[in-house]
Amino acid sequence: MSEAELDARHAEKMKKKKAARDKILATKTVEKGLLIVHTGKGKGKSTAAFGLVFRALGNGMKVAIVQFVKGKWETGERKVLEKFPGEVTMTAMGDGFTWETQDRQRDIAAARAAWDRAKALIMDDEHDLVLLDELNIVLRYDYLAVAEVVEFLKAKPAMKHVVVTGRNAKDELIEIADLVTEMEMIKHPFRSGVKAQRGIEF
Repeated sequence: MSEAELDARHAEKMKKKKAARDKILATKTVEKGLLIVHTGKGKGKSTAAFGLVFRALGNGMKVAIVQFVKGKWETGERKVLEKFPGEVTMTAMGDGFTWETQDRQRDIAAARAAWDRAKALIMDDEHDLVLLDELNIVLRYDYLAVAEVVEFLKAKPAMKHVVVTGRNAKDELIEIADLVTEMEMIKHPFRSGVKAQRGIEF
């Protein structure tokens, strides 16, 4: 078969694909705020969520971020977002990772304070997207009751986007989410003795 014939066949195939795609897109008319969950054992849950934050900012939206367990650890994302004080509200409420504090009551208190802050940001009229970074971790350790969190998120404002990250997302949260992505770890340099790299992990 000649190149011209291959090109013609390709064009016809793409024409049919576009027509089918356009037909599908015409049926998608609902506009709403999404509940998005990034979970799984693979790297990239928070990274992907911050990608959504930057995408929202690029579209003129206002964003709020509550980090539940990362404490005051300096990250590249935080340094960039601090340059947009009028568009981003950022709150790091945790005292660090739970295995670092080794103090369950302090972790519970920090989780409760972060959740109270998150609820206020979700219910306000100012922010379009709220990122609850590592909320799944505090739910996994039962620092917050999953039933309370699910009940609240089910009643969030209709046009508010909420993104939740962290491994081991609870089934109840997955059930009510609009979009769930599971990051699968296939290979990670940490297992080969490579420490966390600036610009990659933080």
